[in-house]
Amino acid sequence: MLAALALAQFICSFAGSNMNVMINDISEDLDTTVQGVQVAITAFLLVMAALMIPGGRLTDRYGRKRCFLTGLIVYAIGALLSAAAPGLGVLILGNSFLEGIGTALLIPPVYILTTLLYPDVTSRARAFGVVMALGGIGAAAGPLIGGLITTAISWRAAFVFQALVIAVIVLLSRRIDDPLPPDPTRPFDTAGAVLSAVGLVLVVMGILATDDNVWLMIALLGLGALVLGWFFRSARAKEASGQEPLLSLSLFRNRASNLGLVTQNIQWLVLMGTSFTVAAYLQVVRGYDAIETGVVFTAATSGLLASSLSAERLARRYAQRALIMSGFVVSIAGIVILIVLAKTFSSAWAFVPGLALIGLGLGVMLTPSVNVVQSSFPEEQQGEISGLSRSVSNLGSSFGTAIAGTILVAGLSKGAYAAAMITLAAIGLIGLTAAALLPRPSDDARH
Repeated sequence: MLAALALAQFICSFAGSNMNVMINDISEDLDTTVQGVQVAITAFLLVMAALMIPGGRLTDRYGRKRCFLTGLIVYAIGALLSAAAPGLGVLILGNSFLEGIGTALLIPPVYILTTLLYPDVTSRARAFGVVMALGGIGAAAGPLIGGLITTAISWRAAFVFQALVIAVIVLLSRRIDDPLPPDPTRPFDTAGAVLSAVGLVLVVMGILATDDNVWLMIALLGLGALVLGWFFRSARAKEASGQEPLLSLSLFRNRASNLGLVTQNIQWLVLMGTSFTVAAYLQVVRGYDAIETGVVFTAATSGLLASSLSAERLARRYAQRALIMSGFVVSIAGIVILIVLAKTFSSAWAFVPGLALIGLGLGVMLTPSVNVVQSSFPEEQQGEISGLSRSVSNLGSSFGTAIAGTILVAGLSKGAYAAAMITLAAIGLIGLTAAALLPRPSDDARH
């Protein structure tokens, strides 16, 4: 059961990063631009983020296993459509929308089932360690695997690979039993789902518009903020009248969970922002091919794998707050080293120490951040908090690609590369601050 859940997280994370090494191949084959490919990548991450909360709520109504299998099927259809795409539009339909929708349906059940099947914090840390390790490896090794497949066959074969992995997950998931029965009478807030999705889409579109038109950026960000404000006001009104909104505002009354959500968002922002920025720089500025770029990223994969798989042992020895803070410190140090060495040396080896530290730091803190959030709520709220948690994380992935990618694409040079990475380091400091504000060990959920 855990293999199916972990593989599902792996393939969704893989999909978010493997296209980074195909930028040149896809743009040439589909007669588009680097920015066009960036839009496709960001749109995939955005669709996931925008629909993750509704996806989490649907699990209560239709069951976690049913939503999981439905998401897998929709994802596979999108992957096969992407493999056959004649142009950028069809690629965006298959990859950005269908794969994004499939992910939004299948990922919340992964975290709900893991939480419910492993009741104590230590065993749950082990289970989440496996899930997050596979997720982190999917994101970090996506460039290498995608590069190998692209170089050996073509970028289209990478999408066929995704469909094959989905078939394996479907076979493995036959052994999964849903611990909680579905409740078909559970209401679903359709208006809230539309408002939350539209608001998030407008915000990320505003970030993407930064290098084209400042006034358009301001307008989109402002409109997005208004729509999200409307969403929260509507949720408050529904709760006051005894109705069930898409997202219970009571979820935000838990201080530990709120801070954990901030750290989750920034962790994935740093991971995906670094992945896009370094991959684009290596290919467009340094002239590396897909496989060379992927090999460089094995440093991040190795670091992330080493620390993620130690999640259970680390959870027994250290407080979750200490692990998250340490992870941010190591990751920020990795970014600084990455900038300095890349500026000083022209060899690809200059990227290895920094990427290894970033992977190591992220692997240390991914699992405790998820554990802090999921463990803060009872079983009946796992659908809601799982959807919110995954939405916040994927929104971080969208922000990372959009923010760092926009800075880089605006002027592909050494200066733009450094500016993008410095921005990621600054945002990492915000994550470190949030981690420092988490409850002290005496109040830690481990005890």
